[in-house]
Amino acid sequence: MSVEHGFHATLTAQPGKRDEVIEFLLDAPSLTNDDCVVFLVGRSTTNPDVVYVTEGWTTAEAHSAFFATEAAQALVAKLGTLLEGESTYSDELPVGGKAAF
Repeated sequence: MSVEHGFHATLTAQPGKRDEVIEFLLDAPSLTNDDCVVFLVGRSTTNPDVVYVTEGWTTAEAHSAFFATEAAQALVAKLGTLLEGESTYSDELPVGGKAAF
């Protein structure tokens, strides 16, 4: 499966909410979307409130179509209640590797 669109996000959870943010993200509906081929969630080892997300999608259009759905909009709204400040996004196109949990 090819990945043509992706990004890396840095999210700052409200104090004490990091684990709730992680749990919420790991239950995200994008994990069951066939066009989302990379969805990794990580945490900072030095800042207890920072969570990282790396996503890779088959196309930018597939990503946009998913985030236009009611389920995704509900996800974004709920996630916003757990975060503090603005999240940052950087351009990243996953090209390969390994993740085994």
